[in-house]
Amino acid sequence: MTVDQWINVLVTVTLVELMVAIGLGVSLADVIGVARNGRLVAQAAVANYVCVPLAAVGLLLLFRAQPMVAAGFLIAAVCPGAPYGPPFTAMAKGSVAVSVGLMVVLAASSALLAPLLLYVLLPWMQQKLAGAEAGRGPLSVNAGKMVLTLLVTQLLPLFAGLAVRWRRPKLATRLLRPANLLSAVLNLGLIGLIVAVHSQTLLAIPPRAFVGMLALVLAALAAGWLLGTPGGENRKAMAVSTSVRNVGVSLVIATSSFPGTPAVTAALAFGLFQTVLLALVALGWGRLSPAASASVTS
Repeated sequence: MTVDQWINVLVTVTLVELMVAIGLGVSLADVIGVARNGRLVAQAAVANYVCVPLAAVGLLLLFRAQPMVAAGFLIAAVCPGAPYGPPFTAMAKGSVAVSVGLMVVLAASSALLAPLLLYVLLPWMQQKLAGAEAGRGPLSVNAGKMVLTLLVTQLLPLFAGLAVRWRRPKLATRLLRPANLLSAVLNLGLIGLIVAVHSQTLLAIPPRAFVGMLALVLAALAAGWLLGTPGGENRKAMAVSTSVRNVGVSLVIATSSFPGTPAVTAALAFGLFQTVLLALVALGWGRLSPAASASVTS
């Protein structure tokens, strides 16, 4: 197997294990509480599947990104539901219950919506930027295959973890700590491998790319805040959940659709940048805020 094939396998294994771990640690009541709140779900859908992708498209056109790099950033932009949402929300003293519910709802829905958005946006984006790249055809993903892949690697493991938590809560509690530890090890190994393989490309990222990444994170924060339900704690949960994109899912899509290309590097670079930045934002936000409640308002 080539290095890129090994990366693809490791990405898939990491995502499956991460989704199981998320399910083991999530209360079904929190998920149901958010899912039953039609207004909150609709606002989250608009923020995550309309506002953030549109902001990404606008920024990529503004900066005239190279098409394959643009593909990586666009992949990251359409993949919400990151597991870092709840801990960052806790750091910001927002509503953790809302954040947990949003994480599960967004992670589940992205298995269907992310591939469909990319199926529409990638070819259009390439045409607007520079036309088909020399040496390869139009940028596209097989939406049907990608939906199936994400159902198997994301949705089913997530529901399996939720089922264990619901039916055998004591077993889920015992499994949660080793599952989280394994998840941390796999994520560190994956990031280390990709950084090692693509180190030259990462080092060549121009300063204007970081300006674009900063602008996208700030746009996502603003969209989540403005579309959040009334109450500072709930708005924080929506803002954080919207701005933290799912690195695992974006890497699955990038490595399976565009292996060994700058698309993988771009998705990883944005994932690392947004995670560090939002950790700092959440920490600072929390220092300026009173303690949060855990309620889900309608």
